Amino acid sequence: MYEKKIPKDLSCGLNIAIEVIGGKWKANLLANINKGMKRPSELHKSIPQASARVLNQQLAELEFHGIVSKKIFNVLPPKVEYSLTEGGKDVLEVLYSMKSWGEGYKKTFHDIIKYEGEIH
Repeated sequence: MYEKKIPKDLSCGLNIAIEVIGGKWKANLLANINKGMKRPSELHKSIPQASARVLNQQLAELEFHGIVSKKIFNVLPPKVEYSLTEGGKDVLEVLYSMKSWGEGYKKTFHDIIKYEGEIH
């Protein structure tokens, strides 16, 4: 895995949470796996604006942290499926709370962005 030049402060639970679930597509991947999308091709189709390489990288990070598990079937052509671990199911509660907060903040956010665009 890529090592950053400035060490991360992992003494804080919030920093650890961001390290594990922070990433442009990780929340979407977890929600889609929870909805029943288990194959990499299904996950790639569900997020067409993301490259397969980035999605695979983020899936690998989620697997590394024990949030998803990857099952490789011994068949031809090769078949892979992802599923949420118990830790992944726990993380969903956090993500759904964040989604709820975002829905409540959406109007304010768009007003700020609109105002910011008018200034420049």
